[in-house]
Amino acid sequence: MKKIALFLMVVFALSVSLPVAAQQEPTDSDMQILLEKIKADKKLLVASNMKLSDAEAKKFWPVYDDYQAELKKLNKRVAVLIDDYATAYNNDSMTDAKAKKMISEMVAIYQSEASMKKSFVPKLYKALPAVKVARYLQLENKIRAALRYELAEAVPLVK
Repeated sequence: MKKIALFLMVVFALSVSLPVAAQQEPTDSDMQILLEKIKADKKLLVASNMKLSDAEAKKFWPVYDDYQAELKKLNKRVAVLIDDYATAYNNDSMTDAKAKKMISEMVAIYQSEASMKKSFVPKLYKALPAVKVARYLQLENKIRAALRYELAEAVPLVK
């Protein structure tokens, strides 16, 4: 459960990997520091891989920040879903009704993510040439895939 709790904190920042859970429970200030570092690290990762000109950077970074704000909203939904699942799992109280509700929310989150990505493509095209838009979307997909892998590894199967 410690691993899941730490993952929930990290998923808000869309990190590349799941940090190892500490022996003691982290404090709120520790988590805030970690989240800020992860956000900065992700931005640095994107910046180092995008190779933007000054003109491109001026247009891209505001779109990037908006994109991250939308991802944060989706991640909050994921965190609530995981928290609900963890509660049911730990209390051994999963029912068909709860499972159906969780499945519906999971599918809705994936649909929302796809819609959000689609809505950002025209904004990205206004900021960057198509090749760099593709590169940015590849980076985001790789980061999300890493997060999904860590989540799949951390969350136990339904009993």
